[in-house]
Formats: sequence, structure tokens, C-alpha cells
Amino acid sequence: MSKVLLNTAMSAALVLSCGNVLADIVACRGLPTYAQLKLALKASVPGKAGGTLRLTTIDAKATGNGGLDLPMWATIVGRDGTVCAVVYSGPAQVSQWFASRVISAQKAYTANSLTVAGAPGIWSTAKLWAPTQPGGFLYGLQASNPVDPAVAYKGPSSNWGTPNDPLVGKIMGGNNVFGGGVSLWKKGAVAGGLGVSGDTSCADHNIALRVRDYLVALGIGLADNRAGKYADNIIYDIVGGHSASGFGHPTCPGGLEDEINTQITGIDHTSPGHDDFPNY
Repeated sequence: MSKVLLNTAMSAALVLSCGNVLADIVACRGLPTYAQLKLALKASVPGKAGGTLRLTTIDAKATGNGGLDLPMWATIVGRDGTVCAVVYSGPAQVSQWFASRVISAQKAYTANSLTVAGAPGIWSTAKLWAPTQPGGFLYGLQASNPVDPAVAYKGPSSNWGTPNDPLVGKIMGGNNVFGGGVSLWKKGAVAGGLGVSGDTSCADHNIALRVRDYLVALGIGLADNRAGKYADNIIYDIVGGHSASGFGHPTCPGGLEDEINTQITGIDHTSPGHDDFPNY
């Protein structure tokens, strides 16, 4: 290959590379920044989890989100699934379960990819649990859209959870079918997804709601779900292994997640009834 052709090829590759980077930036435009997501996550978990949320006492137990109150990971993706920010709430990267970094991104991707304006209130990851069980109408969904391991585990690991997390600007994919993933909205349209992980899946859902509410209140252009602020809320209606709505989620070992959810959303989970953990 001549020097001219080589230079031309290198220039073309550079243009394509820059174009992809620009596309990634555009996919995240107007969504919360790393700093804003970090602020929202810390405001949504108690001190034990590295945050500032005040504890609530229920049945003589002080709790933040009804679960284990552990440090959390949170991820935001753009409308095409591009990861825009990955943060954690604890004092150090090792304070959170490492597995929850990828799980949070998976939840964000799922909530975003399965939400459309024409059916705005159907899917959060919490509402996917019952339909994806054997015999359910979405059984097998969790095996579709697999996580890209080359993206998920790219190093250096020291950058995980920082503004330079290797996930940022990439589409990791993945489907998740338990609580913690919700869609983000702007001007009546889906704008992306938010995923959190690190506690029980029921507490993860509560934290996701708190984080989303905080980001909406920041006044950066995000809005409530067009079907209603908590139209995608978790449903506790499983009795004897059967979900009355078909969209139910089991209760979790924290034991107070449903009560905390009622405090956040105003939605009563005592009717219809549900089995308490361990749900069988």
C-alpha cells in the first residue's frame, strides 16, 4: 500500500472513530451527568450505604429503603442503550458488590429498551419477574439480548464507577427481570433508563424511584412517566406462587421494602394480599 493510500485509510478510520464518539455523546445529551447521578444516589441511601437519606422506623426497626441498606451502584443509559454514567455510593469502589455494577447497567438497559411512549406504564424491571417465570408469557426474555462481556468487564477496573468508567459510551446490553430498573422521561417521551443494584431487589426498586424523583426535581429537563409518576411501580401480589396481576414481584428478605415503597409512592400493598419472604 502506498504512503498516500495508507494516510487516507488512517484518516478515514480516525473520522469514523470520532463519529462514533460523537454519536455516543449525542445519545447522552440532556441526561444527568456523572456528578448529578452521584448526588442523586447518595441522597437516596442512608449513611450506612454512603448517603444522606434519613432513616425511617418501622416495627421498631430503623431502615432507609427497607432492605439491607448496603452501598449501591447506579447506571444511566441513553435512548439507544449507550451507557452515560456509572457511579457508586460507598466510600470506596470495594464497598459495593462488584457484580452489581454490571447488574445496574443491565437494569438500565432493560427498562429503557422495553419502554415506549405508546405503552408507558408497563415495564420496570420489577414488573418483569412474574411474566418471565416458567409458563409466563415472557418466559425466556432474560436469556435474550445477552450482556456483551467484552464491554462489561473491560478495564482498567480502577476506573469502574468513575467518570472514565469503560462502560461509558458503549452499549452493554442485557435483560434483567427483578427490581431496580426504571425508565427516564423528557417531554412525554422515553429518554433513557436508570438502573441501581446492591441491596435486595425490592430495595433496589425503592432506591431507583428515589433517584429518579431526585433527578426530576433537579430541573434538568427530566419529567415523570407520562402514564403517572409511579405507573411502573413494583407490584406485591404473589400468593402461593401466583401473581394476581401477572406482573408481580416476590417480597424480599429485608422485610420492610413494601412498607417503604408505600411511603415513597402512596401505593397500598396490603390489598390484594401477598406472601411474605420467602414466598414459598
